[in-house]
Amino acid sequence: MLDLPKISASKDGVEKRTPHRAPLIIVRQRLLSFIRLMRLRVTAVLAAAACLVPAAHAQSNLEIARMAPAAQRITRAALADSLPYKRLAALVDGFGHRLSGSAALERAIDWVLAEMRRDGFANVRGEPVMVPHWVRGDESATLITPRRAELHLLGLGGSVGTGPMGIEAEVLVVRSFEELERRRAEAAGKIVLFNVPFPKDSAPFAGYDVAVRYRGAGASAAARAGAVGSLIRSVATFSMQSPHTGGLRYDSTTRKIPAAALSIEDADLLDRMQQRGERVRLKLVMNAKMLLDAPSRNVVAELRGRELPDEVVVIGGHIDSWDVGQGAMDDAGGSVAAWEAVKLLRTLGLTPRRTIRVVLWTNEENGLRGGTGYRDAHRAELPKHFAAIESDNGIFNPKGFRFQGTAAGARRAALLAQLTRIAGAPVIAPGEGEADVGPILALGVPGFALDVDASKYFWYHHTAADMLNAVNETDLRRCIAAMAVLAYGLAEMPGTLR
Repeated sequence: MLDLPKISASKDGVEKRTPHRAPLIIVRQRLLSFIRLMRLRVTAVLAAAACLVPAAHAQSNLEIARMAPAAQRITRAALADSLPYKRLAALVDGFGHRLSGSAALERAIDWVLAEMRRDGFANVRGEPVMVPHWVRGDESATLITPRRAELHLLGLGGSVGTGPMGIEAEVLVVRSFEELERRRAEAAGKIVLFNVPFPKDSAPFAGYDVAVRYRGAGASAAARAGAVGSLIRSVATFSMQSPHTGGLRYDSTTRKIPAAALSIEDADLLDRMQQRGERVRLKLVMNAKMLLDAPSRNVVAELRGRELPDEVVVIGGHIDSWDVGQGAMDDAGGSVAAWEAVKLLRTLGLTPRRTIRVVLWTNEENGLRGGTGYRDAHRAELPKHFAAIESDNGIFNPKGFRFQGTAAGARRAALLAQLTRIAGAPVIAPGEGEADVGPILALGVPGFALDVDASKYFWYHHTAADMLNAVNETDLRRCIAAMAVLAYGLAEMPGTLR
């Protein structure tokens, strides 16, 4: 307790002061006064600090918060809408897989353009792009020794053929490029199989980056060692005898040899046989061929902005697919999600300040000509491209978005998480954009990639199992909600993300 003076009278009548212990109530009052004083000082400090925050940033946060009711409307409507899944079914059931150069792809594009016009979009058009035209043809892999068996195989996109008689040769199984180099003398005249598992201790796309190197560069590495053919273990996290295709890249300084993917089970079978010292021999037949480039189109449609129509938010997926399955997850689902997200805004009467442009790119899978074609056709407009969003990781439960751009842009993009959280996609964090928007992101356009639970993505990726059944309708609705909320937020927010 505090010592306070006590007033008393002396013998001569003069007051004198002597210390004594103050009552507890007085001490408590003084302590409370002290605390109130400190709170006032802290409040003053925080107010002064707040003055240091750029006014534009604070205003942006306020403007984004004001969009919350619209985000709630968008989310409720998206989660209740059964039509997008029916539209996805009509696309993939009606046209099947859609490899660049195929008649199926161009018929699908015609149908999409007609549907978009019926939806009431503005400036619906197909923008011309020339695309590579690779044809798979008949193909097979037959184990000759130590016993006869048909193997599960898909040729890699862009591979040369074997000729009509095929190739029969012994197989050399290796686990890495380094092992191939060590055993280079053994590879001459053989078919090299890279049996490289998908890393088990990695996130799906981190593991993919490791394993996919053998799909891209394996054929040329095998050719440099004198091999006559190249096989890879399918780049997958799960298999039921399901080979996965995908593109390869030939080294222009090395001869081209046929290249294909085996199922995980068949790759392991040949590996075990070799480990037992058995002579593994197979016959590979591939009638693949590359034709002349063919005409195709990027699909483009717009919801015009009410105040800044020349500023553009791009949103889309790729309309092409590999030539197996239906390409439902990769990437018809992403394309329909982007398309339906913008249609939903129009249906709700939410016309944003900026224009939102739906782009369904052609030729993502084996050339990226749609992405580069869009960049070239719109190069003069790119300074007014506010942002670009793409969905190409499959349709699964959305987690948020990856942002590719400047550090300042990332800080402002993160403000939009208060809206996407309403749609069930709460995270906006720095990361890589997607392939089709890559060419314009490289020129400074800020990019967003829909980030989903990808734990099962590489079950279906580039396989015959990529059918409508791989797409969950509830997940599709959630992805549409997330993309629609983000697109609306970007098209409404003040300032810039650059």
